[in-house]
Amino acid sequence: MPRNLKIALGILSVAVLLGLISLHGLHEHIRHMVENQRSEEQARHDVLAAPIATLTDVTVQAKIFWGAGPDKTAPVLVELPLSADPIQRSKQVLNELITNPPAPEQRTLPADVTILGFYVLSDGTAIADFSDALVTEIPSGIASEETVVDSITQTLESNVPSLRRLKILIHGQEVDTLAGHLDLTGFFDLNPPQPQPSTSAPNPASPARGR
Repeated sequence: MPRNLKIALGILSVAVLLGLISLHGLHEHIRHMVENQRSEEQARHDVLAAPIATLTDVTVQAKIFWGAGPDKTAPVLVELPLSADPIQRSKQVLNELITNPPAPEQRTLPADVTILGFYVLSDGTAIADFSDALVTEIPSGIASEETVVDSITQTLESNVPSLRRLKILIHGQEVDTLAGHLDLTGFFDLNPPQPQPSTSAPNPASPARGR
């Protein structure tokens, strides 16, 4: 075999060996990345799934509004320990809405969404502050965005009767729309005050005519 051919074959063999080593290293790197991602997702899920417990919790049948077909929501009765405090109670039902849908296709809020804060003003106005995932991880479109907000508002309305309206913030800031369509600059009605019955006095009886 000519010397030049031996040299060429030797170089080719070394190149193939280096390529295999590099490919193996790349495969290991990808495997570690996937494992790390799974670990992060599991850790995030564990944090989100952690129950919110208070001293006034009483187990009741809560109505949680998950998806029920394209662009629809429907209540599902779930036994939950709920607080007497409206702020904590609101967090508890929203946490259930996010973390425990009955089936993947019934999920209305992204699994990565977190409740950064929840406040209730003296007039019954609730302010819910969600993480960025609420606007970045949902399909853009008026119907899908309405489904997200409907599931939030109906869940709060059905389980926290003292709330009157809801303001949604994203990472502490007011945003114009949820994901490009649904207006978030205003408020969403929850349990509007019921009209008071009329208290007008009855008409006095007409005096009898003398004969």
